[in-house]
Amino acid sequence: MNKIDHKISQNNEIRQLDETVINKIAAGEVVERPASAVKELIENSIDAGSLDITVEVADGGKTLIRVIDDGVGMSDTDLPMALKRHATSKLKNDNLLDINSLGFRGEALPSLGAVGRLTIISHKFNHGAYEIKVSGGNVFRTKPAARTLGTTIELRDLFYATPARLKFLRSNKSELKAISDTVKGLSIAAPNVGFTLIDKTSEKRRKLLEVHKEENNSLNSIKNRLSRVLGQEFSENSLTLNISRDEINLSGYVCLPTYARASNAMQYFFVNGRQVRDKQLIGALRAAYADFMPRDRHPAAVIYIHCKSEFVDVNVHPGKAEIRFRDPQSVRSLIITGIRKLIAASGHRSSSTLSTAAFGAMRQENPNKMPIDLIETVKNSPSVSNYSRNTFSSLKNIGPDFKEIWEPATRN
Repeated sequence: MNKIDHKISQNNEIRQLDETVINKIAAGEVVERPASAVKELIENSIDAGSLDITVEVADGGKTLIRVIDDGVGMSDTDLPMALKRHATSKLKNDNLLDINSLGFRGEALPSLGAVGRLTIISHKFNHGAYEIKVSGGNVFRTKPAARTLGTTIELRDLFYATPARLKFLRSNKSELKAISDTVKGLSIAAPNVGFTLIDKTSEKRRKLLEVHKEENNSLNSIKNRLSRVLGQEFSENSLTLNISRDEINLSGYVCLPTYARASNAMQYFFVNGRQVRDKQLIGALRAAYADFMPRDRHPAAVIYIHCKSEFVDVNVHPGKAEIRFRDPQSVRSLIITGIRKLIAASGHRSSSTLSTAAFGAMRQENPNKMPIDLIETVKNSPSVSNYSRNTFSSLKNIGPDFKEIWEPATRN
């Protein structure tokens, strides 16, 4: 019998990793790319009550990420604590189902400081302004600085301490687009906050996004923000969604089936103010439109879900992009039925409704001839391409007139 080739030497002892190594390992989960760092920093700014947030980046965020806000700021004693892992001011008790902030783990800043060169300058009311630096996990002493109320966080040379990670990043253009998409999503999540995104790669500053703060988070304010971020065409083709059931409120804007997209990039979900990319929600939206558009097309929608914090678990994903509802079926049902009724009320009929109408007409008219006006209704319906194969074959077998007119359309 061959001797087992041990992957771990029998002479190795279990030992505690030092803090620097722990931070670098943890940073791999929290900070996957520059856009991840931007997301964490902006969420911190929103939690701090900021009303205006400016993001500056260079080389797709690889060499520079700077986030400037007008939030409450941090004191000279807060700054060193902010760089310690799992130190946070946002979690008041050990109940992880009672989270009312975007951040709560206390991992973002220590993770960024472990893999890049991080500088924080913050001014808290009645405490003055102070600066602290950390480079590759090494923290320097806090010292006085100058700035108005709020916080400036500057991250340079992301992943310089873990150069292998740089090889996995995409081109500057791709990383910049990911940052832009992240800022757009967060700006939709918080319409009462102004956002500016600037690319400083070249000497000529390029402003990629600028949206001024709205008065509040009402549906009208949200629609104004969507017009500026997603375009006027989105607003012109959207329906207002606002329904509640069992202490769950669903609001936002969903687009008409005729505004179908080639991808699902224009789908935004927010749960208690947090942007998520959850498969359950995406699937529910898809199901809501299943009878109104072809399978290879995607609905555009911005959906806000509000519920009690204990109804949802946000601590199930390192990037907090996925969530778990206590009663996922209720949320799914509310999305599907709410959107279907809204679309139907706008005058769009589902494929099942059209097929029922077609069969009903055949029972009333000559079974070998379908009324021309009904043929035109079926042919021109925005959901006609979503008919099932059984419905197609059944309708074609009803009579030669329908088969003759229908078949050319199905070949397109």
